[in-house]
Amino acid sequence: SALFNFQSLLLTILLVICTCTYVRAVAPRLVDRNKEGFLGLFFMSARIGERLSPYVAIACITMAVTMLMQ
Repeated sequence: SALFNFQSLLLTILLVICTCTYVRAVAPRLVDRNKEGFLGLFFMSARIGERLSPYVAIACITMAVTMLMQ
């Protein structure tokens, strides 16, 4: 059902980005060995989280505020 609700979709994407970035920081071999194919999405998400971390943090804070306001 997260595909049909835009806010839930954004929340899911943010959670994937943050989780992949954390997993890559703790155990880089888990994420780095799958750079291609479907599991490559997790590698790309980790890269987005590393390189755009200020923007991801702002997006997480904004999402938290909107969730609390509802």
